[in-house]
Amino acid sequence: MLLGKNLQILHALLSMPYAAQTAEPHVPVVSPWMILPFLLLLLAIAVAPFVHRHWWEKNYPIVALGLGFLVFSYYLLYLDYHRMWDTFKDYFSFIVLIGSLFVAAGGIFIHTERHATPLTNTGLLAAGAVISNLLGTTGASMLLIRPFIRINKLRIREFHVVFFIFVVSNIGGALTPIGDPPLFLGYLNGVPFHWTLVRVWHIWLLALVLVLGVFFVLDTISYRRWVKERKSEPKPSRIQLQGTQNFFFLLIILVAVFAPTPVREIIMIAAAGAAHRFARKDALRANEFNFTPIREVAILFAGIFATMVPALDWLELNADRLGIRTPGQFFWASGILSSFLDNAPTYLNFLSAALGLHHLVLGNAEHMRSFISDHGKFLQAISVGSVFFGANTYIGNGPNFMVKSIAEHAGVRCPSFFGYMAKYSIPVLIPIFALVWLLFFR
Repeated sequence: MLLGKNLQILHALLSMPYAAQTAEPHVPVVSPWMILPFLLLLLAIAVAPFVHRHWWEKNYPIVALGLGFLVFSYYLLYLDYHRMWDTFKDYFSFIVLIGSLFVAAGGIFIHTERHATPLTNTGLLAAGAVISNLLGTTGASMLLIRPFIRINKLRIREFHVVFFIFVVSNIGGALTPIGDPPLFLGYLNGVPFHWTLVRVWHIWLLALVLVLGVFFVLDTISYRRWVKERKSEPKPSRIQLQGTQNFFFLLIILVAVFAPTPVREIIMIAAAGAAHRFARKDALRANEFNFTPIREVAILFAGIFATMVPALDWLELNADRLGIRTPGQFFWASGILSSFLDNAPTYLNFLSAALGLHHLVLGNAEHMRSFISDHGKFLQAISVGSVFFGANTYIGNGPNFMVKSIAEHAGVRCPSFFGYMAKYSIPVLIPIFALVWLLFFR
């Protein structure tokens, strides 16, 4: 039944040629053909490194920025240049946040003389999940990925990086508006700050325990094989910190999230500059800090932000025609699209559709209070779907690609785009998400 409904939704996505004429006038009426550049960019990110890695590493800026410029020009000349200006502002805010956290965290060196056991690794990921709700998934990822790689450096495998993305970069941040951008947008639109903590904690805990359980089993098998090869078992790790002054700059950046633009971006850039200027040089050298990972992410996401605009506009105009009526359908629909589109606007689009389903309007404080009181299950489903499913692909959430890039520059082999999905997210996450649906949203 669920598969059949999803196929109906997919058919509707592919068959409707133009947006509904009853749509709000400020949203451009876009042909679904303009979604093609976004699909081509996804295909290039997924396939090109596998087919010819050297060519892709040299030419990915041309591909990403070229496809992005194609969509940018189309909107500028034929539709609404304001839409691209808004997208540029969103991209600028995104890359300033990602970049400033990357720079500030780069000056914090967490040192260990020994190496982690499976229990240590599982505990570190669990702690990272909690920290994600305080620093955001981006902040926690930038702070913890280097020490996580370092503590496992003699036996690290691709699944270590993948499960770090699952837990710290995505699922962990589902409890507070600070944790993940979709929830912050919900807070700005009238969802109480504590609502997700109160209403989602049990779903978060179940998913987290199951994902960490799978990781513990995999890491135990890998660890025993490694110990057998070494014929000795290392003792638990002892951790030391260098560059703790950069925690102050991290705090400034996170507090600045609540400031209006452009004050927010100015504070973040200033804090990042100060963090780099006053960072301990030995901590930067120990982290092998350079700007190559953020450059790669900035270029690829410039193309992604531009090319996904037609898909988001089309979704906003046609969301009410997809036949989505129940919390379970909102969970899967918001989740599946958040796997490939920016999960923040996807969250808002489906939240607006859920409000409209009950004859309420997004942006009206009284309507939001009524919606939460009488139809909170819909908000619960959209919140969980948008945050959890961001772990399904490298582009599902901003920190994912950054973690991959940092890991690869540290010499860690990471799975390809399709390998990530085929080997990990589909066999591990989808059954867990299906159980979440069965228990809470069916």
